[in-house]
Order: sequence, then structure tokens, then C-alpha cells
Amino acid sequence: MFRDRFWLALALSIPTTVWSPMVQMLLGFRAPEFPGSRFVPALLGTAVFLYGGRPFLRGAVRELRERLPGMMTLISLAISVAFGFSVAVTSGVPGEDLWWELATLVTIMLLGHWIEMRSISQASGALKELAKLLPDKAVRLAFDGSAEDVPVSALAEGDLLLVRPGARVPADGEVAEGSSTLDESMITGESRPVGKAPGDAVIAGTINGAGSLRVRVTRTGDATALAGIMRLVASAQASRSRAQDLADRAARLLTFAAIGSAVLTGVGWVLAGAPWTWITGRVVTVLVIACPHALGLAVPLVIAISTTLGARHGLLVRDRRGLEEARLLDTVVFDKTGTLTLAEQRVVSAEGVPSMPLADAVRLAAAVERDSEHPVARAIVAHAEAEGEPLPIANAFEAIPGRGVRARVDGLRVEVGGPALLSALELVVPPSLAEGTARSAEAGQTAVYVIVDGAVTAVLAIADAVRPESREAVDRLHADGVEVAMLTGDSAAVARAVAAQIGIDRVLAEVLPEGKAAEIEKLQAEGKRVAMVGDGVNDAPALVTANVGIAIGAGTEVAVESGDIVLVRSDPRDVPAIVSLSRATYRKMLQNLWWAAGYNIVAIPLAAGVLASQGLVLSPAIGAVFMSASTVIVALNAQLLRRWNPGV
Repeated sequence: MFRDRFWLALALSIPTTVWSPMVQMLLGFRAPEFPGSRFVPALLGTAVFLYGGRPFLRGAVRELRERLPGMMTLISLAISVAFGFSVAVTSGVPGEDLWWELATLVTIMLLGHWIEMRSISQASGALKELAKLLPDKAVRLAFDGSAEDVPVSALAEGDLLLVRPGARVPADGEVAEGSSTLDESMITGESRPVGKAPGDAVIAGTINGAGSLRVRVTRTGDATALAGIMRLVASAQASRSRAQDLADRAARLLTFAAIGSAVLTGVGWVLAGAPWTWITGRVVTVLVIACPHALGLAVPLVIAISTTLGARHGLLVRDRRGLEEARLLDTVVFDKTGTLTLAEQRVVSAEGVPSMPLADAVRLAAAVERDSEHPVARAIVAHAEAEGEPLPIANAFEAIPGRGVRARVDGLRVEVGGPALLSALELVVPPSLAEGTARSAEAGQTAVYVIVDGAVTAVLAIADAVRPESREAVDRLHADGVEVAMLTGDSAAVARAVAAQIGIDRVLAEVLPEGKAAEIEKLQAEGKRVAMVGDGVNDAPALVTANVGIAIGAGTEVAVESGDIVLVRSDPRDVPAIVSLSRATYRKMLQNLWWAAGYNIVAIPLAAGVLASQGLVLSPAIGAVFMSASTVIVALNAQLLRRWNPGV
């Protein structure tokens, strides 16, 4: 709406200005004359006032009804007085009309509000993205074993469902038959696939692995864990208070100051016995020169430039309030999986026995695991392939249920698995590998043993790898005086190991989705201003509960929709960059606000005529020029923000 009105007002303002006698005199030119050409400014200026000024007039009515006069009130008062005065002058009252000043004033204010509206984003898509996690249909099994596709909405407690490999679980339930692994990272934050067997609970929206499951439904619809997360997101969005804009507060103060000054000016000159033409000119000049169109652009221009700068450096500002709040942060809470870590299993350490080169043991293990889709198997293969040596061929492959795998490679019997495999084979960890095994257990890492011809030859520690940028991000936040915490659904051992590696101050581990928002609220109850950084569905409630929600762009669309700011590059070092940009933006806002409102300390008395006895009098036209000059200064100062550098 502001955009459309701006373009039309601009088109009308150009001829209004060109045919203005004051502008022609100031610039030394004569516009083409034709019958009625002297009425062009009045006709087009009236059109600009009625069409372009309508949003401000309606806004003023709303502010006055709510007894909260602000920017709209003062803008409306200024353009209304300028319009009324210009109509009077055009009708024959002595004086200089303000048609071109009125038209340009309305046009510039429309531009400012258009820029402001474009800078405001609402987190409106999170609930839709959450709903996408649930499949539309489910496979329900009848008593005779036949299967039928039914809508998820038709499911009831007690129904038996078939969840095929790779499919999403349609409802909360309990495994009745079958075994598999489920990816629950989008719900619980657990980075590793979770094994499921008869009797284990499954959560709606999670993804089944390679096995086939028969699941007995225990909760449907609004009772599911996913629905609970959706309610938390909706509640947090609804309860978030609207940030009070600095410009609105300053404009409200300026409104009272301007109106009061105009009244005092009028009363003072009446008592002094001045003619009404003089009094009207002084009152109009006060209102025009105090009009906050520089104030109206002071904040939106800075916001527009800062959001553009942020996007250029990988910081997508979805809600300007998030950027404004970031300067006040004293605590940043990171999700672990996918945020501080890569959310993929990797070999983080490996140790071998003296009797076999470690590289050979790893290659043998990778040869056995090469055809497996298990995340641990992919981690071992990727680690071996990174060495650049070709992998040997494995034969006679055999899965050892619940324990590991075995095959023959280059004539050797190779077995790969965890502690359960060692127990089944009645093997013990060699003393040379005992220390590495202990470290893996302490850090909550998965220990995988390589057994060649009945002898344990190597132990590989598998874990979610820490992002190489995470340590620098934490160090930079500490340098800015910000405490860093980690909030995760992973085990305490895993969380502590990651925290120690990158210098985290506080660890909040084994926290389920419904508890994440509560943990943020606890920190806020301590008086902290908290930012939450996350990438998963399980982080969405915490993102919208925090003072500032920061979503990793490579994460789920739900997290992105819930965040105030999105890190497009998924680089945690961009978090301290947000704090830096917020502080630079705030400084520029304050500078602009002080100028936009502060110059009135000198300008209003001059407009009122306090130096008239010395021959210094500002006409309404000169007042409008001063007002426009303040806008130019504010705009130029805002451009200086472009010198900001994120330091990444």
C-alpha cells in the first residue's frame, strides 16, 4: 500500500514542484505556461494530500483514539496545517503557499514507511513446516493381516501400523514387531540413530531406517509429541510482546513539543499584537520544521541498510526486532547437533595395536562396511577413503544381529562391531587400546572394534564431529562479554566432551523438546537476555521463546521460520557477527534520532520568530528546506553504516 501510494505521489510531486513559483525563483527557471498552469501546484498538491496523506490521517485518528499520539499524529497535523494554509493562500489570503513542500513531504514520508514495512518480517510459517513432518497417509493393518492406506486423521489408539523403511512414523506408538533404527534428531536432538525393538516407543514425524516396523498407536492428533511442539511454537509466538520502536517514542515526545511550541508561538504573537498573517506563518513554520519526516526515516533507513549488509554477509534478518535486541545479549545458547557439530557421524580418533599398521586395520574395516547404509559404517568408509588408498574386496559378508558384521578380506576373517561383539566372541580389549577405549566411553562416543582372525587390532571412536569454526565463535563471544551455553538432547557425556573441546561455559544436556523452551525461560528468569541458536524442529519452541532466535540456514525449514535471524552459511562465527552488527546499527540509530529530533532545539525557536527583532525570520518554505536538509543528513549518516565488517 505504501509502495503504490509512494509512486503515484512521486509522479504528482514532480510537476507540483516544477510549477511552484517559489522553486522557479530559487532555481532561476520558468516552467512552461498554459491556461490554468498557475493552479497546477494547488490541484496536484491537493491530490497528493488526499491520496498520499490518507494513511497518515487514518493513523492519526487511531493514535488519538488510543490516546497515544505519535508520529502519525504529528505528520497529519503538519500536512493538514500546510494544506489548510496553502488553500487559504491560493484563495487570496496574503502569504506563500506550501504546495510543493506539502507534496514532497507526503512523498518522502510514504517512501520512509514503505522502507520500514519491507524491513519487518513475521515468523508466520513455522507451524506449517511442523505440520509437514507428518505424512498424509498411514498403512493400517487389519486383523487378517491385510494392509490399507488411510488418512492419518483416521487413526485411533490401538491401531496397528506398518512403517516401511525410509517412511515417517505417522503417530506416536510402541513397536509391536520388527527392529530398526529411527532418525529422531528433528524431535529429540539425538544425533545418533536410535535402535528400536518390540516394546520401544516411537514418535510421530521421525524417520524409519532400513528395517520394517509394526507399530501400535498410543497417541494421535493433538496428543502427539509433535503436536505439543506445535502448541509451544504457537504459544511463544502469540505471547511475544511488540518491541517499542525508538522512533515512535521520539516522535511522541516531538509531537507534544511541536504542538506546545506552536500554541505558545501563536499565543505569544497574539499578545504581541502581530497581524494574523504573521501569526499563521509562524505557527505553520513551527509545525513544518518540527515535522518528523527525518525522524521517520532515521530508523527505517538504518534497518534497511543493516539488513542488506547482513544478507550480504550471510545473516538473513527475518524480524528486525531480533537485530535490535542482539546488542543487549549477555547469553548465547547453542544447540549442539547441526549447529556446533556437523550432524554426521565421523571417525574422531583411531588407535591400533603394534602388530598391525593402523591404516591397514581401518582399510579392512571399511571393506567390510562398504555396502552398509548404517551411519557408523558410512563414517568408517569415509575415513578410510580419505586416505586415498583403494579398498580391498570383501567376500562372505554376514551380519551379526545386534553385534556387528563379518566378512573375509584378502583371506583374513574380519569382524567389526561394538562391545557386544567382543562379549559374544569372548575377547578382551588389549592393554594398548584400553586407554583409547576409556576416553571414548568418557566422551560418550561410539567405540567400534576391528577384529582380524580373532585378534582385536584397532578401536575407532565414532562421534558427531565438531565444526572447525565453533571454537572461534565461542572465543569471539567471550571477547564481547557474552556467556555461552549449550542446550542439547544428547547425553551428558557427549555434551560435556563437546563443551570442553570448544570452551562452552554452561552445559544443559538430555533436554527434551518440551523442556528446551523452559530452559530458556529459566535463564531469562535469572535476568539474562538470551539468544538461542539452533537448526532442528526440536529447537523451534526455544527459538521463539528466546529474546533473539537465530536459525542455522542448513537446518530444517521449521527452525528457519521460527528464527528472527537466519545464518545462511551455517557458520557459528556469524553469531558474534550478529552482535557486532546490532551494536553498530544501534549506534547509527541513536545518532540519527539525536539529529532528527535534536536539531529542533535550535530550529523550532527560529521558526517561532525569537530572533525576528534581529531580522532573522524563517518562512514556511525555508522551514521546509531545513526539514528536508535534516533528512539528507540522516540519510547520509545511515550510509556510513556500510563500512561495517563482520570480521569473518
